Amino acid sequence: MDLFSPVALGDLTLPNRLVMAPLTRTRADADGVPNDLLVEHYAQRAGTGLIVSEGTYPSHESRSYPGQPGLATPEQQEGWRRVADAVHAAGGRIVIQVMHGGRVSHTAITGTDRIVAPSAIAVSGEVRTPQGKKPYPVPHALTGAEIDDVVADLVAASRRAVDAGIDGVEIHSANGYLLHEFLAPGANQRTDEYGGSPENRARLTARVARAVAAEIGAGRVGVRISPAHNIQDAWEKDPADVEATYTHLVEQLQPLGLAYLSVLHAEPAGEFVQGLRKRFGGPLMVNTGFAEVTTREEATGYLADGVADVVAVGRAVMANPDLLARWQGGHPENVLDPTTSYGTGPEGYTDYPFLPQTRA
Repeated sequence: MDLFSPVALGDLTLPNRLVMAPLTRTRADADGVPNDLLVEHYAQRAGTGLIVSEGTYPSHESRSYPGQPGLATPEQQEGWRRVADAVHAAGGRIVIQVMHGGRVSHTAITGTDRIVAPSAIAVSGEVRTPQGKKPYPVPHALTGAEIDDVVADLVAASRRAVDAGIDGVEIHSANGYLLHEFLAPGANQRTDEYGGSPENRARLTARVARAVAAEIGAGRVGVRISPAHNIQDAWEKDPADVEATYTHLVEQLQPLGLAYLSVLHAEPAGEFVQGLRKRFGGPLMVNTGFAEVTTREEATGYLADGVADVVAVGRAVMANPDLLARWQGGHPENVLDPTTSYGTGPEGYTDYPFLPQTRA
């Protein structure tokens, strides 16, 4: 496989195998509506085979960050329509990562009277709110009926996405947010059908995937996982439990015929990830995570060695809107300025330079 060759992910036909990884950038407006900055940012990066948007909240209670976009209101849906139109006009494809933040939030961010989680266990540390840093609050443990509402919200947001012209959705079950909280024994101490055994902890992500696939078509749906990433107190430290949990989850996903499985893991070529790939039976997207910047050599190597079908790249795409052209031509890359990764304006977002021959 070659980075610059086409590939099909379910109903999505990609002209190359470079994927823009989902990246929190906090540039939406105060009401979570994608604005002109988001439209420009995503359109600039339409040369990647696929854009996976930043995590996007399906309900006000599920919002994790100030500046995070949503898909809970007609205004937010219309904002994403503008993004979709701009990306498509530039020749690209985009899926929205639908993300319930769970306990990784604060009521000063959500504007609601609570945050929610599998169990009433707070994340350690502090969260940045519009009023400054505050300790993470103890979340409300979701009841069975409230879990039904969460599923319905995720399905409704997915429907809004495709109705806005977005090409599909990625279900976020990684990085310590709600669906991952259910998977992780460090965050999930339930004793009902959603807790305890690996099978029970995998139940919610599998249920959401089935429901979203039934609503918008499985070929438009990907799922992102981060086994044993151990971030935001979603502790998964027992290797046998990790293998049992994610094996069961992937076996539940396999019959659905999803577009892809995205795995965030430090060793994508290892036996564990490749075992999940075999059980999933569909296209695999790999992302090596937060510790290292993914290089051209690493990405091309994964594909040449048959480790994955597509490679998700984060920081290099942030700093190089024309990364595909740079990698194709062996051109130097812009260096990312991490001090401007988060903010409210264009600096570090839409102002990274293009190569002269690729300038929009």
